Amino acid sequence: MIYFFGNPAQNLYAVQTSQNLDSSTQEKLVWLFSNQASIDQKNVEGSFIGPRTTMITPWSTNAVEITQNMDIEGISRIEMFVARKAGEKFDPMLYEVYEGLDQTVFDIHISPEPVKEITDIEAYNQSEGLALNRAEVNYLEGLSERLGRSLTDSEVFGFSQVNSEHCRHKIFNGRFVIDGLEQEESLFQMIKKTSKKNPNNIVSAYKDNVAFVSGPEIEQFAPKDGSVPSVYETNTVKSIISLKAETHNFPTTVEPFNGAATGSGGEIRDRLAGGQGSLPLAGTAVYMTPYSRVTANRQWEKGFPERKWLYQTPLDLLIKASNGASDFGNKFGQPLISGSVLTFEHQEKDQRLGYDKVIMMAGGVGYGIEDQAQKKMPSKGDIIVILGGDNYRIGMGGAAVSSANTGAFSNEIELNAVQRSNPEMQKRVANAIRALVESAKNPIISIHDHGAGGHLNCLSELVEDTGGEIHINRLPLGDPTLSAKEIIGNESQERMGLILSEKNARLLETIAQRERAPFYIVGKVTGDQHFTFVNEVNGEKPIDLAIDALFGDAPKTTLLDEKKKQEFDNPSYNFSHLESYLKDVLLLEAVACKDWLTNKVDRCVTGRVAQQQTVGELQLPLSNCGVMALDYKGKQGVATAIGHAPVIGLIDPAKGSINAIAESLTNIVWAPLSEGLKSVSLSANWMWPCNNPGENDRLYDAVKACSDFAIDLGINIPTGKDSLSMKQKYKEGDVLAPGTVIISSAGQCEDIKKVVTPVSLANRGKLFYINLSSEKHVLGGSSLGQIFNKIGSEAPGIADVGIFKKAFNVLQELILDEKIISGHDVSSGGLITSLLEMCFPTLGVGMEIDLTSLMEKDTTALLFAENSGWVLQSEMDLTSHFSSHGIDCHSIGSVKATGRFKAQNNQDQVDLDVAQYRDVWFSTSAAMDANQNQCAAERFENYKSSALKFVFPSSFDGKIAPTHNRKIKAAIIREKGSNSEREIAYAMHSVGFEVYDIHMTDLIEGRKTLEEFQFIAAVGGFSNSDVLGSAKGWAGAFLYNPKAKKSLDDFFARADTLSIGVCNGCQLFVELGMITPSHEELPKMHHNDSGKFECQFTAVNISPSSSVMLKGLENTSLGIWAAHGEGKFHLPMDESQYQIPAKYHQSVYPANPNGSDYNAAMLCSEDGRHLGMMPHLERSTFPWNWAHYPKDRDDEFSPWIIAFENAKRWLEQNT
Repeated sequence: MIYFFGNPAQNLYAVQTSQNLDSSTQEKLVWLFSNQASIDQKNVEGSFIGPRTTMITPWSTNAVEITQNMDIEGISRIEMFVARKAGEKFDPMLYEVYEGLDQTVFDIHISPEPVKEITDIEAYNQSEGLALNRAEVNYLEGLSERLGRSLTDSEVFGFSQVNSEHCRHKIFNGRFVIDGLEQEESLFQMIKKTSKKNPNNIVSAYKDNVAFVSGPEIEQFAPKDGSVPSVYETNTVKSIISLKAETHNFPTTVEPFNGAATGSGGEIRDRLAGGQGSLPLAGTAVYMTPYSRVTANRQWEKGFPERKWLYQTPLDLLIKASNGASDFGNKFGQPLISGSVLTFEHQEKDQRLGYDKVIMMAGGVGYGIEDQAQKKMPSKGDIIVILGGDNYRIGMGGAAVSSANTGAFSNEIELNAVQRSNPEMQKRVANAIRALVESAKNPIISIHDHGAGGHLNCLSELVEDTGGEIHINRLPLGDPTLSAKEIIGNESQERMGLILSEKNARLLETIAQRERAPFYIVGKVTGDQHFTFVNEVNGEKPIDLAIDALFGDAPKTTLLDEKKKQEFDNPSYNFSHLESYLKDVLLLEAVACKDWLTNKVDRCVTGRVAQQQTVGELQLPLSNCGVMALDYKGKQGVATAIGHAPVIGLIDPAKGSINAIAESLTNIVWAPLSEGLKSVSLSANWMWPCNNPGENDRLYDAVKACSDFAIDLGINIPTGKDSLSMKQKYKEGDVLAPGTVIISSAGQCEDIKKVVTPVSLANRGKLFYINLSSEKHVLGGSSLGQIFNKIGSEAPGIADVGIFKKAFNVLQELILDEKIISGHDVSSGGLITSLLEMCFPTLGVGMEIDLTSLMEKDTTALLFAENSGWVLQSEMDLTSHFSSHGIDCHSIGSVKATGRFKAQNNQDQVDLDVAQYRDVWFSTSAAMDANQNQCAAERFENYKSSALKFVFPSSFDGKIAPTHNRKIKAAIIREKGSNSEREIAYAMHSVGFEVYDIHMTDLIEGRKTLEEFQFIAAVGGFSNSDVLGSAKGWAGAFLYNPKAKKSLDDFFARADTLSIGVCNGCQLFVELGMITPSHEELPKMHHNDSGKFECQFTAVNISPSSSVMLKGLENTSLGIWAAHGEGKFHLPMDESQYQIPAKYHQSVYPANPNGSDYNAAMLCSEDGRHLGMMPHLERSTFPWNWAHYPKDRDDEFSPWIIAFENAKRWLEQNT
């Protein structure tokens, strides 16, 4: 039966239930739907937009679980339908139009197809779009003959998935024959050679979907026992650092939000599945599309006529894909700390080039424990477990279609690639795995992520050395119409496969139940080298093959090609038009401000972010080096950066690879690495339009150059990925993506507090320039060429690898010795862009530059060429210092407090107003932002007037004040979807609290009460994915579960307790009325005025108030992270009725990121004991957490530690 709630003229909730809902249950649902009344009718007239009937949305999954946590039984699905306005657009990939809603709205008129015997394998290959080649079809025909039976549809489909290019990398392992000559090495052999020649710190390479390098000893801070409520404790462990990058190009091209979101999720799962399990730490992202056409005045976007886009416009792709990737990281709780965007297309002669098949790369770094770096060998009888969500009809073109050119198959097959993102589900699964990884002895034998190829690929690789039996009837179904083939092969996300002993499987089940992570025992290890999917109900075996038969024995792929010289015209230019050129270059998405990307992605979650994108008093995204602390002690960390140069690669694929590595290295250099360049390992992600004339040859040249350059530098490439069908097919002709390699670098950071940023300081030392290419400045492949619709014929390279290597290590020593004030790489936009960007983060900063000593007459080329290089600011004489190492380093000027940029080269001069060009640079971001942000114009207007200025407590010395040794118990309360527990627990631990981990399931099931605790923290995150309102589901779990409700009510009734609710925890306290219990009309938390998630390093002014925790911080102004989607305090009464201890340092957006009434950032109870805040003091505990900290201070802690000291002191005195 289906019940409807809401207003048919606005929104409706359709609730599917197996039983009638009594009045008390309906009242609960009315509360849950924010007082939307029940509609007492079975049919509702009107036109509505809603989700596809065949796909239960993740929103529904969370909503149903909320009702279960509210002790409501029988509900199977809840979906929201929006009244359709005339002409309103919607995404047909995700939604459809309903003319009226009735009792059949969720009916699916499909029956599961029976297992089929395939008698004509080639015909099945063509009809299903399996992308099997002739040799593979022959192999399957021979296998069928040897078995004496027809293969099933599951077996043929499964073979295509596990042996697809996506999974088996046939091209990278294949034979290359160029101009009739077979090449000596495969692509994969050349990449692997880097690790053989330079093993350096590698612990594991090419064995997992992630690489490990050795890390330092670190302090593990975790609950003692993840299966029960337990105390946090510290242990010293030997760490390993993980590096991985994954592409999700095809699903992102088809449906960008979920495609990019699940790309991010898949990469996180890759790191979770390393060894016996490892932990994700931070993410990166890269987006490459055709030109956005975000405004109409950009002439270069008219050089290649706009195509009839197959699925999404480039602007939609950029906005939706970045929304999806951001949303996944935000809700999972992984900060995104570095990234890149490139828009490009080009038509010249017979060449049609562009990222019409888009690139979406998700990368990241993580860590694990050294003795867990290798998987163990399963034994007969071991248990096979699946953690995570249900099966849906997703990816049933999947890995095979991902291995084909977009547009090559029928629309129906490609639509099967539409993904389903549920980051909160993945968070629960990750928490269960984390509990085992952090335990005294990790019992996981083997672990594998679910991605391409679904259950089949995951489970077959888990038992590849042993064999196994999988019970298909035990796999959970979100869609009851799936056939056996679809159950086995679907690519539904957020799932992990594990092997454990029977005893330890039960331990994991206990942990999973506590974390609310779905847990299924689905099979066992057999030890007979056979792989079977069997239905225990009817005995059917849709797959019944020997392991080696499944993985095939088809001959190596052979790639034939001939060298094809690509020639491109050079641009024409005149220095007299330099200012016009500069304005256009600064508008290109690759060069322009990336605020539209960084303002919607969490860059502070975990409390371990030491360097992310935004810098300076204006918090502009200019840092290309991301750094994470490996623990909370604030010394050792991991750095990561990205590089690519595909337009240079069009001119010379070898130089494209070399410059990609060089850019990644010139970006990561700003973090002092433990062994300099030797510390660095790379991931190489290859996106190429293979099997088009000349492209196989170009790929071979690119890979060889990449390998040779890495070997010559003394570094390795222990991981990577390939996507080699980068072509979009149109009726009017194909569009090939430029062959692209994206390089992600990672390395151990020796001191996270010494990272250099591109924030130049006026009247300090001099500016220096190093041209790392050791070549003349040329414009081939440059951003300047793009605005002329020209690629050019001569591209920069690296003429002397030894100089590059030496310069890297010399600069590393200077950074570690704190001799570099500021620094920036030279890449997109050239030298002039790098210099201006160093001025942008601080008001009133300018430069006086003289480039005459570089001895280059072509000033335009000198300023806009993208030769690899650095700009350095230092009070040392860097010219002589680098010269002593045989490296040319030119003194080129100084930083002034004039607000003007003045430069000359010989007789050529330029004089620019920095503020004017900062606005030009920011304007593309503002235009992009207008497509996602209801306050974009306000942000553009106010960003330069929101400079951060701090006032610290006069007596603060940056250290923790001595307190009594008496242990006071504090509890961290978290719900499924919480992601901020560790950072606040550590702040409490730092001042001497004995901190316990309490999950909502502990309170609901009575494993724990709050009776023994004096201090509780309700933590940040996205409980229940913010479905039906922030913290609504969490509040429901308290209100409608007697044990949990009594525990919380009793705690707040005591006079000897303190509490703090941060972000999601603040939303919980406000929803429950805990902060203002005497008010007749309670506060509410509303969506940010911008209509989107906001992440901003801002500041708050702290005023006198009743707050216990903020005593002694009155009249200060402190930097603090804010990261939330529903952070607007709606305060219906007069301001005098509230205790508002802190307000944002300015009332306008973006300084106030949400538009709160009275500019409120925090709210306190009248007696001062209970504090709620939307910004994150716990992610601002240490100076290195701050995105901008006073340079004249050397503090161990930031002033926010005083809040926790106050809590400890008050409780010592009052309990």
